[in-house]
Amino acid sequence: MRRTFTVLLLTCAVAGCQTSTGNGLVASSAPPEISGSAASAIAGDMVTKLAEQIGPANGTIIMKPDSSPFGQALEASLKSWGYAVATDQKTDGQKEIALAYVVDSHEGQVLVRMSTSTVELGRAYRTTMSGASPASPLSVMRRG
Repeated sequence: MRRTFTVLLLTCAVAGCQTSTGNGLVASSAPPEISGSAASAIAGDMVTKLAEQIGPANGTIIMKPDSSPFGQALEASLKSWGYAVATDQKTDGQKEIALAYVVDSHEGQVLVRMSTSTVELGRAYRTTMSGASPASPLSVMRRG
């Protein structure tokens, strides 16, 4: 468990070094080899934790378009929680919440990091073809 947590922290630190685009979003990435059911389970868990941190659906989530299983599952999960999601960077004037994520595989686990301007969440998961389960505690970093 300690090793998983250490790997998660190192991954988050390295991923935090990515440069952002002009609008403050980093290029989100997720490996395509994660199964659809595992991607849905991970996205559902992470969106639940994100909603606890940023509050109810009171704005539009802005994310880079992503056709990976995780990107599609994340967008669907955000919408099921009532968030408006814009992947083309156009909004209807509501409060905008930029969201970026990084999903990476390491030693048989999937490491996930989601970032907004106010909070960053990270967690490791064990995946199977039928889903995923948390393999580490949730890491929460608040900004400002």
